[in-house]
Amino acid sequence: MSMAVVGLLAGMALGFAGYFGGFGAFVLVAALGAIGFVVGRIVDGDLEPGDFFRSRDRDERRR
Repeated sequence: MSMAVVGLLAGMALGFAGYFGGFGAFVLVAALGAIGFVVGRIVDGDLEPGDFFRSRDRDERRR
């Protein structure tokens, strides 16, 4: 499935949530979609969980 189709489906889901459920449902669907995206990237191996918890000072010292 192409990224354009995935974006289209995500946009439609957010649109339906906003229309039928109001702003709260829109925010909930967007937040859960973002969490699902991050978890999917971790499972695929494109992202490491430690990337979120490493301090910037430590990264600058390595250079």
